[in-house]
Amino acid sequence: MARVQHKKTRKKIPLSGPKLPKGPSRGIELLLIQDVDHLGKQGDVVDVRPGYAKNFLLPQGVATIATDHHKRMVEKHKARLNEIQKARMAGLRKLSEDLAQASVTIEANANDEGHLYGSVGPNEIVNALKKLEFTITTDQVRLTGPLKELGLYTVKIHLGHEIESDLKVWVVPSVANDDHPAEKPAEKK
Repeated sequence: MARVQHKKTRKKIPLSGPKLPKGPSRGIELLLIQDVDHLGKQGDVVDVRPGYAKNFLLPQGVATIATDHHKRMVEKHKARLNEIQKARMAGLRKLSEDLAQASVTIEANANDEGHLYGSVGPNEIVNALKKLEFTITTDQVRLTGPLKELGLYTVKIHLGHEIESDLKVWVVPSVANDDHPAEKPAEKK
């Protein structure tokens, strides 16, 4: 019997696919669709090595070829985002001014020396601001420590983008309720 030898055929992978545009430093010029750590943000035009472009950025859909059309579309999108950002910053500045004019009063249980039985924290400040129709989250309230005594405090409210406001917080003793048996006079029989 004659032996038949089968030739193993390998699929040839083309080493040079479609020509990709070269950047100024002889790399591949791509437009980022998503933020990539240590490379750039969405909409940036980056110059990367051919292997990084062909093996990771393009197959993962993280970047696309930087054509003139794509660059124009990104510029229009950035201009729109810039307008939105300016409007947001104006709103934050207005909110900062309103907070600086406002003050909140928080009632808390305290002893005769003015020390609170508990403490006043960001949650109580946010709840008091909600009553005044301000929408602030607890992580925006910057306290150096919990408020543990009666008095007037100035609290920083961080609104974002380097915008902060000072809020006056009054911590006052709570009004005595008639429900406490120790405070009720003894009933006569």
